[in-house]
Amino acid sequence: MALLRHLLLLSLLLPFSSSDDSIGYYCDKSFNGGHIQADINGVLSDLVAKASVGGFATSSNGKGGSAIYGLAQCRGDVSSEDCSTCLKDAAKALPEACPSQADARIWYDYCFLRYDDENFIGQSDSGYAIILYNVENATDPDAFDKKVGEAMRTARAQAVAPGSGGLGRVKTKFSPYITIYGLAQCTRDIQTLACAQCLSSAVENFANYCVHRKGCRVLYSSCMVRYEIYPFFFPVDPGSSSMSKVGSYFTAILSP
Repeated sequence: MALLRHLLLLSLLLPFSSSDDSIGYYCDKSFNGGHIQADINGVLSDLVAKASVGGFATSSNGKGGSAIYGLAQCRGDVSSEDCSTCLKDAAKALPEACPSQADARIWYDYCFLRYDDENFIGQSDSGYAIILYNVENATDPDAFDKKVGEAMRTARAQAVAPGSGGLGRVKTKFSPYITIYGLAQCTRDIQTLACAQCLSSAVENFANYCVHRKGCRVLYSSCMVRYEIYPFFFPVDPGSSSMSKVGSYFTAILSP
């Protein structure tokens, strides 16, 4: 993380229960030419069709140096219907958020989508990050942070285990009234070692941004980690009436 610099800090009130609104996006590499946009549109259409079925897809369109490469992935715990809806929203929103940009990425609660004019498939990417953390501190904060560390180690171990599909989920009791929920996920195009390294790098940001915080997440292009004190992944705990929570969060943007 030594190459990363903090660029932006802002306060948000965020609902974390739906895929309707994007968490953030990244745009780079301006282009001119209708054929590039046509290739982007072709990649987006292919990604939505394929990833809506299996939760993950890669695609390419075009030839030689003008080809466009794309990747789409849904969070591994969401339903096919929610996955499809999220991807359709992402494919519509991304070209609008990044007009005439050949490197574009967008993050939602339920899915992630990107395209680029360089072939990034299979390469771990932690060069840009979105970090969201709760403005409220936990009670007994040192003990809480220790429990978060234990939970995230378990989630990371699950995510790199054979057959996991790159997804790890964990819930652990901090007190009789507080449960910590943790999730770790890598994009399915990267190898196990690269996944482990990406998740490790993401969790390292907790020390800089998430100490004592009731919730935090770090979103890279190749992996993500998150913990909260309310259920945010599926299946929902019995007795939990809703996964909808609104809280005051800060957002930090990190870039090379």
